[in-house]
Amino acid sequence: MKSLSAKSASSADELSASAIRTRALELGFDAVGFASAHLAPEARARLREFLAAGQHGEMSWLADRAEQRSHPQALWPDAKSVICLGLSYAPDGDPLESLQAHDRATISVYARNRDYHDVLKGMLKHLGQFIVSRFGADIKVFVDTAPVMEKPLAAQAGIGWQGKHTNLVSRAHGSWLFLGEIYTTLSLPPDPPHADRCGSCTRCLRVCPTDAFPAPYRLDARRCIAYLTIEHPGPIPRALRPLMGNRIYGCDDCLAVCPWNRFARATRHAKLAARADLASPDLAGLATLDDAAFRARFAGSPVKRIGRARFVRNVVIAIGNSGERKLLPHAARLTSDPDPVVAEAASWALARLQEESDRGADRNR
Repeated sequence: MKSLSAKSASSADELSASAIRTRALELGFDAVGFASAHLAPEARARLREFLAAGQHGEMSWLADRAEQRSHPQALWPDAKSVICLGLSYAPDGDPLESLQAHDRATISVYARNRDYHDVLKGMLKHLGQFIVSRFGADIKVFVDTAPVMEKPLAAQAGIGWQGKHTNLVSRAHGSWLFLGEIYTTLSLPPDPPHADRCGSCTRCLRVCPTDAFPAPYRLDARRCIAYLTIEHPGPIPRALRPLMGNRIYGCDDCLAVCPWNRFARATRHAKLAARADLASPDLAGLATLDDAAFRARFAGSPVKRIGRARFVRNVVIAIGNSGERKLLPHAARLTSDPDPVVAEAASWALARLQEESDRGADRNR
């Protein structure tokens, strides 16, 4: 009788997982997987090594709650399963095309429309309500807002694998998946983890402008343009500035060159498709934004969270890298910006543009 009871419970768990998967897909999620509320030892070891090497830079929140990040049940002891959800934000076209337009800016694909935290969290809450009402289980919903190792969990849940660029790669969606999690008291049968299919490919490592990968599967955030433009609050190291090109918010290079992207279709979610004014905005216009104009321009966008000063700091560095004489007045004006970090970056940009201008004049003599 005991074995029959266990078999019946297992069958019920499978039916629960099937119902949750079906509902998640109905709500618009592109990938669904289930994992136990335990992280593999390799994932915990990788986090420890990352933090011990100081490669998290000034993201102190990664170290502050490392224990809860390493152990899902340290964050919520009652959790038994993790439901991992993926939402495709794959671009329509070449996301690196704007890198060649030196008088324009490149914003990471994920930030060219609505803040994905809001979009994804709303969908997760709808799925959570279904789980609570249907199964009477307790849940907690997370979207990059708590100490959750979302990429290792998604890999354990079979959604994809962590590529050599440390991001998740999916056979169906390439490198373009937003991730969210639902911790639950339900016991759900885990999906088999996905095998690593990077093979001998090293495109993502070789393309990095700042050489931010000391080894495959390891990232030094202190050299990563995404970290520098979004998370880093102070002056950007001068040696790295020329390598940033016109990237003013995030960087997609390592994601965009992944061969698995050939299977990805452009996102079907209108709120995640690029707004025309954010696909390749002109640097001159961005340089004129005061705080009110910045907030209005980026209302509802993840860009808004870094604030006007950090954003304009990035813009003037792109101006300094542009080689465009017509942008000299914008750099000059911002040298007297009330924010000292912006003013210093603008002085650097002005000097760089003037040097380029002088060299051009010498060549024409």
